[in-house]
Amino acid sequence: MADPDSHGGTAAELAGAPLAPELTRYLPYLMRRAFSHVSSTADRSTQARDYAVLAGLADGHGTSQQALAERLEINRTIMVKLIDRLQAAGYVTRTRNPDNRRSYVLSLTEAGHAALAHMQSSVLERDRLVTANLTDTERDRLNELLRTVLGEPDRTPSTVGTEYLITQVFYLLRRRGDALAADAGMRVRDFGALSAIGRLGPCPQQQFARYLALTEPAAALIVDELAGKGLVTRGQDPDDRRRYALELTALGRERLAFLTVAIDRLQAEIVEMFGGAPAEAELHTLIHKMIATPVPATPTSR
Repeated sequence: MADPDSHGGTAAELAGAPLAPELTRYLPYLMRRAFSHVSSTADRSTQARDYAVLAGLADGHGTSQQALAERLEINRTIMVKLIDRLQAAGYVTRTRNPDNRRSYVLSLTEAGHAALAHMQSSVLERDRLVTANLTDTERDRLNELLRTVLGEPDRTPSTVGTEYLITQVFYLLRRRGDALAADAGMRVRDFGALSAIGRLGPCPQQQFARYLALTEPAAALIVDELAGKGLVTRGQDPDDRRRYALELTALGRERLAFLTVAIDRLQAEIVEMFGGAPAEAELHTLIHKMIATPVPATPTSR
């Protein structure tokens, strides 16, 4: 369940590392860190999306491929590949919709029901690991709030867990943020990096990496990208001439101001989605508590 960002994304983030305090008021940043947190427990033998698709079909037997993709917030192209794979495994049947010959109706096979039951134990175990800091009541409330961000409570199957919900909310907020930042040729992921350099600069690259909880190779890729766009300069650190000192250019400061407005707008939309600040603040509190300590080691997959 890796983040497909070209610079390595959350797969190169350090689970359990401290949060950047000035960024914690932004839910997109917290969801990125939450995604890194759940990714550190991912069981590669049982993919969360496979489980979500099978669970969605179990909740709504006979649904269309398009409706399921919309319900689960999964890109249609990715959904086609998922169904192809699940059909090849014998878990799903795909038949023409008699009411619309251009669409397919999906159904679970007996093997699909058996696979779903087997996957559920792995999903519950991973949820137990990633929410070890939360009580059962807090975990249920976290899932309820995450469903609110995704839309109506019945848009996702009742059986999907925290790992899946966090992943979908992360992708959803990233898409919305990217849409708001597109006019300046930016991505929402650039906000954290520019904010860090704007606050710390001129600073060594290692300090930048620690602040954003990135591995140094991932930090170097991000800096390469920002420098290539003319947003960041690499000067020499006056305290150690063997190290770079990162600093925003005038264009970098301009783009940071633009992104700050875009992220503030997205944050306001999120608060409105919750019907006010208290519920949104509650989600922040639960995420903070969930990722407060490193995730325990995942048991060996059967």
